[in-house]
Amino acid sequence: MEQVAGISFMQKVKTVKDIELKNKRILIRVDFNVPMDEEFDISDDTRIREALPTINYCVDNEPKCIVLVSHLGRPKGKQAEFSLKHILKRLERLLDRNVLFADSIDSLGSLQSEAEEGSIILLENIRFYEGEEKNSDELSKNLANHCDVFVNDAFGTSHRAHSSTYGVSKFVKEKVAGLLLKKEIDSFAKALANPLKPVLLIVGGSKVSSKLALLENILSVVDKIIIGGAMSNTFLASLGYDMANSMVENDLIDEAKKILQKAKEKNVKIYLPVDVVSTDDIKEHQNIKITPAQDVPQGYKAVDMGPASTRLFNEVIQASQTIIWNGPLGIYEISQFSRGTFNLAHAIADTYAFSLIGGGDTADAVEKAGERDNMSFISTGGGASLELLEGKILPAFEVLDKK
Repeated sequence: MEQVAGISFMQKVKTVKDIELKNKRILIRVDFNVPMDEEFDISDDTRIREALPTINYCVDNEPKCIVLVSHLGRPKGKQAEFSLKHILKRLERLLDRNVLFADSIDSLGSLQSEAEEGSIILLENIRFYEGEEKNSDELSKNLANHCDVFVNDAFGTSHRAHSSTYGVSKFVKEKVAGLLLKKEIDSFAKALANPLKPVLLIVGGSKVSSKLALLENILSVVDKIIIGGAMSNTFLASLGYDMANSMVENDLIDEAKKILQKAKEKNVKIYLPVDVVSTDDIKEHQNIKITPAQDVPQGYKAVDMGPASTRLFNEVIQASQTIIWNGPLGIYEISQFSRGTFNLAHAIADTYAFSLIGGGDTADAVEKAGERDNMSFISTGGGASLELLEGKILPAFEVLDKK
């Protein structure tokens, strides 16, 4: 029960509500890594909105000042297109107050001393510093010098041992979790540590290799598993099906067989597609067919589950009390191949089950299906949520103060 042990450990971290914040310099690691178009218009500000409760709580507790630290994209050095200046106006509008901008850590000290009590300062993209991803002690100490309290509220990067998520904690007396981080862990605890039974895991995506650890470790927690997306092709191939030109990880067929056998031994029921939507070409398709999963036409690729699979999976969903979903079940970005994934989202939304959506593409698929508001909880971190499901303790939690 590695998942339960890890979650229980992380639930013990202190939060901003457990310490005194008045007259203190507070550094909050947020996740403002939001999508923007070529004109730097933000297309989805969910991550900024999710950070507001922690920021506002700190503001209400009369700090000396608040410094917000985030990354944006994957810059190579200092690149203007990745500057956090592009999100400043949206942040000010959502907070309904002015926010100062520090274009470097070196300018933070003077800004903090000159700013009014309770001011908020947004620091330039932390990944402009080479030491960030290397967890440099020098950068970590530099950040720590500008705060009395470190608050981590960036769940999406908590699986990375970077200076601004991990290293800084070594040099700050008080280091606690933000309200979003607390909400994320509590939601995973509800799904994994003390769930309503039966528990269903829905897992999709393109590769078995990216979900292998998840599948191997979660069998002791769940009662049923639905496997879809391109990764189901490898499992179907392990049953002896000819998947034609479908994406199959041939080197993992034996691993797929082992997972199916292990699930059987643990009395965990695994459901695979019984029919599939296949096409002669994903981008420039001339022909689309629906066939039994074992009869994919030669030269075709399976790209979505078929209507019989949808009905089967819907029945499994309706009979579940806790549902964890990580990974879309088809190429949902293309309208002709999105029906399976979207129907799945509708089915989950129609239940009374506790539904935990594992970030990234899954959250995007739920949004496109119009069901975001009908899910119990949508995680803000793709990689972080996957590692939690694998039973790992996220590095950023290890260094926070415990109750």
